[in-house]
Amino acid sequence: MTVRREFRVEGQAEPISHFTDAVQAGELLFVSGVVPVDARRQLVGEDDVVAQARCVFENMREVLAAGGCTFADVVKVTVYLTDVADRPLVNPVRQEVFGETRPASTLVEISALVIPGAKIEVECVALIPS
Repeated sequence: MTVRREFRVEGQAEPISHFTDAVQAGELLFVSGVVPVDARRQLVGEDDVVAQARCVFENMREVLAAGGCTFADVVKVTVYLTDVADRPLVNPVRQEVFGETRPASTLVEISALVIPGAKIEVECVALIPS
């Protein structure tokens, strides 16, 4: 029987729509898009994409941990930027959090994110350790 389990992680902002922070499906953990906000859904980092990226990955670390995972377990990551020219600024933060782990990756430039002023959103899929 396949396991399906939803995760709402304490300290994460309340979802603004009908979704949850992550869903376990069998051996995989699907993490919803993470934006640079605090628990009250206030933008973190103002206009600084590096500060926003650090917030996003810290929030993601907490969601991954709730599902029993770390960045080393991530197999796929999708990064959404409002300006693809910010990629060189975000990459060092990614390298810092993923370390030696190199997940499959997609980067997409989009016109806007749901949080006004947000420059980055990241989602991922992790393989839950047995």
